[in-house]
Amino acid sequence: MMNNQENIETNNQTQKLAAPSKYFDLWNEVKKVIHTDSRRCLYHEREIWWCYLGINIGHEEDGKGMQSTRPVMIVKGFSREMCLTVPLTTSTKMSPYHVSIGFLGGKMSYAIASQVRLIDSKRLITRLGYADKASYEFTKKAIRDVLG
Repeated sequence: MMNNQENIETNNQTQKLAAPSKYFDLWNEVKKVIHTDSRRCLYHEREIWWCYLGINIGHEEDGKGMQSTRPVMIVKGFSREMCLTVPLTTSTKMSPYHVSIGFLGGKMSYAIASQVRLIDSKRLITRLGYADKASYEFTKKAIRDVLG
């Protein structure tokens, strides 16, 4: 019978780690498929896309569901392959880094400016629409504030 804790020896020190509660192995299989896909989506700044964000570590924003997807806003494009994104959520938090972008799919949505992330465009799935210019500019300002 397996225990929820396992001992790992590192540099002559023993640390107790909780058994993983996330499906990292499943996400790695999905990631392999995404990586080998030759499809590249054409994107523009201010667009909102469904995106494979994956299963991440600790408090990093995860995707949802079996394919670990989440909507993101394209903040800046660097090339056809790489863009800077910010994940979106419907969770309400009182924080200067939680920026309202209006309604998405009938729900009030927020950009999580503190979770800004560079992604490969292979992660983009479906374009959902555009953020209005004011929300986009406010989100960029919040990201600049995060970066100091």
